[in-house]
Amino acid sequence: MFTHKDIEYRTIFVINCIHERSLRVSNGELLLEEQIENSDKTKTLTKLPFQKILALFVIGHIRITTPLIEKCQKFGVALIVMKPTLRPVFYWANSADANFLLHQRQYEFRKEDISVAKIIVTNKIHNQLKALKDTRRKDELTEQSSSTLISCLNTLPDICDYDSLMGIEGTAAKSFFKAFYQDFDWHQRRPRTKCDAINATLDIGYTMLFNFIECYLRMFGFDLYVGVYHRMWYKRKSLVCDIIEPFRPIIDKTIRTAWNRKQFSEKDFQIQKGEYRLKYEKNGDYCHIFFDALIPYKTEIFKYVQSYYRCFMGRKSVTQYPMFNI
Repeated sequence: MFTHKDIEYRTIFVINCIHERSLRVSNGELLLEEQIENSDKTKTLTKLPFQKILALFVIGHIRITTPLIEKCQKFGVALIVMKPTLRPVFYWANSADANFLLHQRQYEFRKEDISVAKIIVTNKIHNQLKALKDTRRKDELTEQSSSTLISCLNTLPDICDYDSLMGIEGTAAKSFFKAFYQDFDWHQRRPRTKCDAINATLDIGYTMLFNFIECYLRMFGFDLYVGVYHRMWYKRKSLVCDIIEPFRPIIDKTIRTAWNRKQFSEKDFQIQKGEYRLKYEKNGDYCHIFFDALIPYKTEIFKYVQSYYRCFMGRKSVTQYPMFNI
C-alpha cells in the first residue's frame, strides 16, 4: 500500500492525450509523443522514469500496450485511463482489489455510527463558508447564509442521529446556494433534473469530481458501494458520494467564476423535453474548465484519501480523520 515515502519521492502524473498524443515505453522510460503536423513522424514531449511515477492518469483515448502494463506492475504504478469527462474507462493497480482487510472493516462498520459522517459534513460546511467569504460580498443574503452555516457547525457536535445530520447538511446547502448564486436567478438545487442552466452545470461539474475521486479510492482498494454517510443503494457508489462532499466547493467556485467571466452561459444549453442540455460543441469547453480546476488538487486529494484509509483501517479517533481546506 502507498506510504508517505511514495508521496515524497514519487509523483502523480496527469497526461492529456486528447489531441493526437500517444504513450510508449522505451529504454525503461515512459515517453509521451505527439504527431508532427503534416508528417508521419512524432516528437517526444516528455520522458517519465517509472521510478518517479506514483500514479498515471491518462485523459483521452490511447492504446495500452503489454510493456506499459508490465512496467506499471514492476514499479507499482496505478494506471487510470479516463475520458475527457474524467470518467474512468480502464483502471489497473497492483493488487488493490485484494485488500480484503479493508473490505472487512467497511462491512463491519455499524450503520448507526455517524461519527465519521459528521466529520465529512463538518468539512463540507467549513469549505462552503470559506467559499462564501471568498466572494467578499457583504450583502444581507450573504451575511445571513454565513450565520446559518456557522450555526450548523455549532450544532453538529450534538447531533446523535442520522436524520438530524441529513437535516443539518440540507439546511446548510440550501442557505449556501441561495447566497452563492444569487446573481444568477437561483431558485433551488435540484440534482439531475436539469431544470435550469446552473443546475445542469453543477451536475456536469459534480460528475467530473465524482469520477476523479473514484479513481483515488480505487487506488487503495475500497469497496466503492459501502459508505459511512450515504446509505447503500442499488448501483450507487456510496463511498464516492461520501468523499466528494468536502470537495464540492471546488466546483461551486469554478462555476461562479466561469459564469461571471462569461465562459459559461445559458446560451450554451438547449432545452429538450423541458431539460437543459449542454450543446455538443460546448462539451470540450466545459470539460476543459473543470479539468483545470481539479488537477491542481490532485496531490491534496490523494493525501486526503490516504489519510482517510489509514484512519479507517486503524479505527482511529474521529479527531484524526483528514480535513480538506479549499
